[in-house]
Amino acid sequence: MVQQLNAQDAQFLYFQTGDQHTHIMGIYIYDPSTAPGGKVRFKDIVQQVRSRMGASSVFRRKLYRLPLDFDHPYWVEDEHFDLEAHMSHVRLPEPGDWRQFCIQVARHFSRPMDMNRPLWDIYVIEGLDRIPGIAPGSYALLHRVHHSAIDGTAGALMFAALNDRDAAGTPAITLPAEAAEPGRRPALEEVLTRAAIANMRSPFNLARTAMTFMPNILGAFQDSLKKPVGELAAGVPVTRFNDTVSPHKMFDAATFPLAEISALRKLVDGATINDVVLAICGGALRRYLESHGELPNDSLVAIAPINARQSGKQAETQGNNISAMTLKLSTTIADPVERLRAIRAHTVDAKEAKTGLSARIMTDLSRHIPGATLAGIARMMSTSQIAIRQANVLISNVPGPQTQLFMNGARLTNYYAMGPLANNMGLFLSILSYNGQMSFSITSERVMLPDVGVLKDMIIAEFSDLRARLDVAS
Repeated sequence: MVQQLNAQDAQFLYFQTGDQHTHIMGIYIYDPSTAPGGKVRFKDIVQQVRSRMGASSVFRRKLYRLPLDFDHPYWVEDEHFDLEAHMSHVRLPEPGDWRQFCIQVARHFSRPMDMNRPLWDIYVIEGLDRIPGIAPGSYALLHRVHHSAIDGTAGALMFAALNDRDAAGTPAITLPAEAAEPGRRPALEEVLTRAAIANMRSPFNLARTAMTFMPNILGAFQDSLKKPVGELAAGVPVTRFNDTVSPHKMFDAATFPLAEISALRKLVDGATINDVVLAICGGALRRYLESHGELPNDSLVAIAPINARQSGKQAETQGNNISAMTLKLSTTIADPVERLRAIRAHTVDAKEAKTGLSARIMTDLSRHIPGATLAGIARMMSTSQIAIRQANVLISNVPGPQTQLFMNGARLTNYYAMGPLANNMGLFLSILSYNGQMSFSITSERVMLPDVGVLKDMIIAEFSDLRARLDVAS
């Protein structure tokens, strides 16, 4: 079977540069005290991955890229696949504390992936013995996958396939009866035929999609005419995160009880957990920029990815199926409850397509742009001189499993993530929920956010303020 990347998958390849890496990474911490003998060896982890590789074709497939990207690449089986070449381990250097762990995580994420073999790797960090809240003897598993292969939802499912629902080794999800097919290399005639058909169809599909959105575009334009000129001119404010990114990334994270995050919804009628998340992120960014004397007069703007898969349909463990909406974080509002109220009103508008329209339109239109054209546009837009300021931060909220997971008998205790940065988009906040916890992970760049721990502390402070307001209201 021939498997060709669609436009949404391929654009993550086209946007990649030496400084802008478009892979994602899950960060998982395990407590081996529940494993047989209270210990998990690296070779045990390798064997576990080997036994679950049939769950996703991502494990064994690599890119077959065409000259000059005249059409989108293909996925083909890696005939020289070597599992152990994708897995490595290291011991956390002294003093083995949380800061040293964050440095080690960020360094691994900053390394480019080998684009000539399957686009994933696993890096095990042992020796997490001096981190408050982490059981002595714990180890971390860092799982990188290129964004062209999966999105956040598919990535969570792919990782779940490696885990178990109990210490005895019962798979966490139902594994397929047959191994997923990586894909075969297409013949030259097939490549040329597909490229010719795609290039002929593209203008018609592009026009049809544009016409589908036309009522929404006209509605948004009419709404914009009603706004004051100053509001139209404000747009996306310039912040330290809207600059050229380097390959040197930064990481930190904070974790809260999911039940306490959920309880904060009571502060505003109709508020959702996602609204609370956005309010915490907006408040933390307000605190951080204000502490540096850099808080803009206009509200910061976030891009929020949206899972576009059909409701109730299980995600495949490969490919991307996402859209996005833009949202104001109401960072001009000092009061945390009033900010939550404003964000709630704005998310309702965004979901009704009154705002956030441009991101979704561009996502759908890009599906019908010919491969060579899309690759050229992506490379041009990736340069620091041309990159458009679309937002100040990307905030991704991906629900995870709410049951305890295990691997090799070791208990998964903590779950974080890092996401890709781009020129003019140097801050990525990944919010993940797992087994009654919600983690806020920060990905940024060394010059933009040298004091990443300060932003983490301000996320904690913003959560504490909202919780205190809830206590008073109760």
